Amino acid sequence: MAKLYFKFGAMGCSKTAQALITKFNYEERSMKVLLLKPSVDTRDGTDVVRSRIGLESRAVCVPADRDIYALYTEQYRDRKVVIVDECQFLTPEQVDQLGQIVIDYDVPVLCFGLSTDFQTHLFPGSRRLFEIAESITEIKSVCRCGAKATVNARFDDEGHVLFSGDQVCLGGNDRYMAMCRRCWLKCRQAQEAQGIFT
Repeated sequence: MAKLYFKFGAMGCSKTAQALITKFNYEERSMKVLLLKPSVDTRDGTDVVRSRIGLESRAVCVPADRDIYALYTEQYRDRKVVIVDECQFLTPEQVDQLGQIVIDYDVPVLCFGLSTDFQTHLFPGSRRLFEIAESITEIKSVCRCGAKATVNARFDDEGHVLFSGDQVCLGGNDRYMAMCRRCWLKCRQAQEAQGIFT
């Protein structure tokens, strides 16, 4: 019986690489895969999913107003698996549509993404996945201190950790670093002691 899966972790924990490896594994068994990515993620182009280690694949780009259930039923019914990269950028409605694909077509849907933003607040798409996914797995990442990383620290151009701003700001290692909450809070205290309020 198919399930809706949510595989989440902090920045740099290999979510995208695992999504692409999963795609390869299904295709190696002659199963057609629908790889999706939200249109807000334009870092590698509108229709490319690329991992930091160099794996990449073409993907179907879905804007926030696109009904994924209709997209699947109208164009991709021959796909036996749906994989979503950067699923935190989906709307809650799109997550529900993915869940309905699982129920109506018995097709597994695997969503890979972040759970929280740089302020430790849940993304709307991730919140909905936590609410309805049948399988939830954390992909572990490590802070520079060796502890488990849970915070996606965002940096400005001067190297200061940011604690305010828009929820969505695209970037990779140039803009973000996975940290444990203790190190993240220490950065905040150190910056505030220097009169730096970000």
